[in-house]
Amino acid sequence: MKYDVTVIGSGPGGYVAAIRAAQLGLKTAIIEKYTTLGGTCLNVGCIPSKALLDSSEHFHAAQKQFKEHGIEINEPKVNFEQMINRKRDVVSKTCDGVAYLMKKNKIDVHQGVGSFIDKNNIKVTAEDGKETKIETDKVIIATGSKPTIFPFFPYDKKRFITSTEALELKEIPKKMIVIGGGVIGMELGSVYARLGTEVSVIEFMPSILGSMDKTMGKELERVSKKNLKMKFFLQHKVEEAKQDGDEVVITATDKKGKKVEFRADYCMLAVGRSAYTEGLGLENIGIKTDKRGTITVNDHLETKVKGVYAIGDVVRGAMLAHKAEEEGVMVAELMAGQKPHINYLLIPGVVYTWPEVASVGHTEEELKESGRKYKVGSFPFMALGRARASMDTDGLVKVLADEKTDEILGIHIIGARAADMIATAVTAMEFRASAEDIARQSHAHPTYMEAVKEACLAATENRAVHI
Repeated sequence: MKYDVTVIGSGPGGYVAAIRAAQLGLKTAIIEKYTTLGGTCLNVGCIPSKALLDSSEHFHAAQKQFKEHGIEINEPKVNFEQMINRKRDVVSKTCDGVAYLMKKNKIDVHQGVGSFIDKNNIKVTAEDGKETKIETDKVIIATGSKPTIFPFFPYDKKRFITSTEALELKEIPKKMIVIGGGVIGMELGSVYARLGTEVSVIEFMPSILGSMDKTMGKELERVSKKNLKMKFFLQHKVEEAKQDGDEVVITATDKKGKKVEFRADYCMLAVGRSAYTEGLGLENIGIKTDKRGTITVNDHLETKVKGVYAIGDVVRGAMLAHKAEEEGVMVAELMAGQKPHINYLLIPGVVYTWPEVASVGHTEEELKESGRKYKVGSFPFMALGRARASMDTDGLVKVLADEKTDEILGIHIIGARAADMIATAVTAMEFRASAEDIARQSHAHPTYMEAVKEACLAATENRAVHI
């Protein structure tokens, strides 16, 4: 079997790269070690977590908001088994969709573990041990990532779990400890908090969502305490994790050096992810990884070995499905002789809690550190008619613009539908719009997007109308 390009890994980066390569006329193969396509994102990441987030949000709304909307129902109950089954169905249909796209684009799918014999020959080892060899001109490594596990963490996949197991629990925990207040910890922590679990978040940094603008982390912490009764223990370093009967016991040191003990039914470790590059046979082609498994690439995402590329979570940058997709498209187009480009600053980040958090561009902390002169405009959802109508008044929009030119440097949103709203911010920044450009555009009323307009007005000579 001879191919123009072979993609190892069928997550969002891999399958999108394969489709784009096929669209450009390249004979393409994709290798996937699991029985379903879609990688972490579709199977145990983005898609299943969003399914559970939506289910838990519906329950929370029925429990806390329906009465005020004038909807009288009996006390809602959680059928957790059905909630998990619905999640599985969403995952199954989404993965089936990827399989359909492979057939539609005439991409050969090889099931098994792909490893390099040399840079133009790959061995595929199926689950039953059968080996197949593929010859290829070029290779795209898109094998994704896995949860990072502390050496002392007794990861048994039962009581001591990661996000993977949190998507398949057999019961709703009474108490759960979440180690890590980043995106994954906050998303899945909020799922169980809505379902009635007492959730405690232990975070080493001074704030949650450490990679985002600090205003976002502070606001999400405030809202999560108020609406979900979540508890936060910031600047706590976890030192030990052990089991005591049916309880997990976590020992941490606070910022003053005092030992603090936490007990719960379950402990979810959510301290980031590491590149998954084991078993690829990289040593056979002279590629080394760093201690987190990351592969070094140039600006064209090509490794030190000519014709071998790497994208997504296995290379530097944010571990985001949509970042991997853009890189997959870029590499496929480079192979076809085109000249694509990615502006990494304008790849948005999203946290799918409720309210959602979304961000693009520079944070205020980055601008301060660089010494760039900027101005800030913000607008609270509380002052938005659409938000009051839907009872989604938590959150705000924050716009950062250049002090002299008024060019938008960053937009940060926490509020209802922030994940969808951020696309407009990306568009504006791609075209290097000023805050006044957005402020002077007509926004439909009443909509959540009016908050972006008002924040831009606030950044433009403090001209916000509704505050």
